[in-house]
Amino acid sequence: MASLRVLPMRLSIMTMLVLMLTMALARPATGAVTRGLPKNPEHDPFYQPPAGFESQAPGSILRQRKVGAAIFGLIPDPVEAHQLLYRTTAINGSAIATVTTVFKPKSPKKDRFISFHTAYDSSAAICNPSYNYQLGAPQTDLISSVEMFIIQAYLLLGYVVASPDYEGPDVAFSPGHLEGMGVLDSMRAVSNFKDTLGLTSGKPMIVGTGYSGGAIATGWAASLQPAYAPELDIRGWVQGGTPANLTGTLLFIDNTAFSGFIPAAVAGLNKPSTYAAQLSPLINRILTPKGRKTLEFANSHCAVGDLLGFAEQSLFSKDIQTLGWDLLNNPTIRSVLSQNTMGVNKKETPTAPVFVYHATQDEIIPYSNATTLVTSWCHNGADVKFTTYGNGGHATTEVIALPDAIKFVEAAFNGTAAHGCSQNTELKSTLNPVALGVELEPVLTKLLEALASAGKQDANIKKNIDVLKTHVS
Repeated sequence: MASLRVLPMRLSIMTMLVLMLTMALARPATGAVTRGLPKNPEHDPFYQPPAGFESQAPGSILRQRKVGAAIFGLIPDPVEAHQLLYRTTAINGSAIATVTTVFKPKSPKKDRFISFHTAYDSSAAICNPSYNYQLGAPQTDLISSVEMFIIQAYLLLGYVVASPDYEGPDVAFSPGHLEGMGVLDSMRAVSNFKDTLGLTSGKPMIVGTGYSGGAIATGWAASLQPAYAPELDIRGWVQGGTPANLTGTLLFIDNTAFSGFIPAAVAGLNKPSTYAAQLSPLINRILTPKGRKTLEFANSHCAVGDLLGFAEQSLFSKDIQTLGWDLLNNPTIRSVLSQNTMGVNKKETPTAPVFVYHATQDEIIPYSNATTLVTSWCHNGADVKFTTYGNGGHATTEVIALPDAIKFVEAAFNGTAAHGCSQNTELKSTLNPVALGVELEPVLTKLLEALASAGKQDANIKKNIDVLKTHVS
């Protein structure tokens, strides 16, 4: 059970982050590059692979450049930053290319790096982490912007950190195999970039980490690594708030304040690099004009816009698609969703230790996603540490769990992560001041949903919510 003894460590991490901000404000980023404002990835030639790249091995570096990194696009980050365009693989096995951003602290550890998978949860190019990380970039994806603080914690501990655009060139949110291969090929590319990074080994130790949408990429990379990239020296994986079952998550958030994630996921599953060949004929046939408009919006906006645009709406409404609830009985839909359920294939079991954590009151990803996944992986022989957070919701848990995540990362690199499967619960009692604080998130979420629901009936409340949405967007 968590107690007051964890507060000093949490406070020290916050102190480090504040110190990093102070340092950044005090001096310019190391090796900052002045090339004008960053270009939208759709118009930036750097993102386009050279002719013949298909013949290169997965993880091959196709282009490289030094960039100025920033916090919130405005505060120069005092680290060296590089971007690598690398070759990776689409769902059908064809060659595609995407970008990873590599952050190198002033005095880095020379035999290891962190692969950090931010939860950009969007299917539009302007949401790419590589775009949002750059100095001068408009902060189109607020999730990546906020998670930049977590990256700073790892940088302050001396780790090189790589953060890939694991959704690929089509920006496909939710297809696990695509994202997993994108992560693993980023790791290969960073390993190939060892001389510039000052890494002393051609086979550096790696720990991968991600939360929420980033845990899709992390969990699938962990699952695919033994077969797809067995040569990588993976020491461990950290994943929290994992959407292991897309069907379960869909049903959990449909017609809630978080239903805006659904069109983005549908758009991601329907990209050319994922399942468009199977899904597009069906989707084109069943979408209503409103449904088409919703999907077009998801293909051009980031998570916050998606959440505001589709809040309290249902994918199963016949205003969106003509099949209604029969959508889930369609064989093509069932097949795609089944392929994106983590932990069902014994051959896709992680061989490196995994730290999984989840809040029982998570209002976006059902707790059963985590328990079912952990049970399956443990049954198949994986080494899993599973921590339940008995208080708090989805957003707060990523922050509260950071000290435990860092502790596991360091144990994994040191080879002391426990083998076998274990479970523990933190923040079990609201008498704990930390638990009492994080308990507010689920309460506020329920209040927001109640207000939105009342707004459908009460013209005055609805007017206030519409005004709020206008100002937020």
